[in-house]
Amino acid sequence: MLKPRTLLLAAAALLPATPGLATRKAGEPAAVRFSPPVAAATLPASPLARLAPGADPKVLDLAQAAMQCAQASGVGASARRLAVIDYSRPSLLPRLWVFDLTAGKLLYEEVVAHGQGSGDNLATRFSNRDGSHQSSLGLFVTADTYTGKNGYSLRMQGLEPGVNDAAMARAIVMHGAPYVDAAQGKRMGRLGRSWGCPAVRNAVAKPMIDLLKGGQFVFSYYPDQAWLARSALLNCPAARRQHDALVHHDTAARPASG
Repeated sequence: MLKPRTLLLAAAALLPATPGLATRKAGEPAAVRFSPPVAAATLPASPLARLAPGADPKVLDLAQAAMQCAQASGVGASARRLAVIDYSRPSLLPRLWVFDLTAGKLLYEEVVAHGQGSGDNLATRFSNRDGSHQSSLGLFVTADTYTGKNGYSLRMQGLEPGVNDAAMARAIVMHGAPYVDAAQGKRMGRLGRSWGCPAVRNAVAKPMIDLLKGGQFVFSYYPDQAWLARSALLNCPAARRQHDALVHHDTAARPASG
């Protein structure tokens, strides 16, 4: 298995520098709003959408496109599993889906916590900055596991410069947490929150982490227009080829009219 630094360098060779997503300071001009990439916005429903009807099919397609692009650069080429987090959904609703890509199965549909600095029940702010306690967007490739203050945890290497590439330094990891409790969350009006980590229920943490460790993918989404428009992983030739292949497959699978 490649070392995390080697993985990042391989991905970074494809990716231009991308502005960070930290919240702007008082007095700074508002960020320019960009439209999402046309190809990504018009992706047809993928097989993953049929496995997870509760998920937004466009988010699943974006995750697959980003993964395809990373694999074209040699990162996670043998990955068999993909986790997709949709931070546009409230914390009390399931917004984490884990897929076995080889078997074509949905393995988990779960709630997941976001960072304290990202919001309450709804996450609206994201950052790559240490100390922000905010979640990060974009594509991650998983690394090794360890047992720390949050128990069994999974290290993740961010693949998008300026967006999530500080994940290792910030110790943004997947782990279990007692505050990821739906019953308690209903009383509070939100799940408990992390310091930026995608924390899951203790009951599923270890088996989920064991499925995702060692070169699998995690994709975190929010409709941040600047990120969607500028992310090289969502706009690279490999992602466009994935889009074209999906269109061709769907067209070929349709019965002839008449």
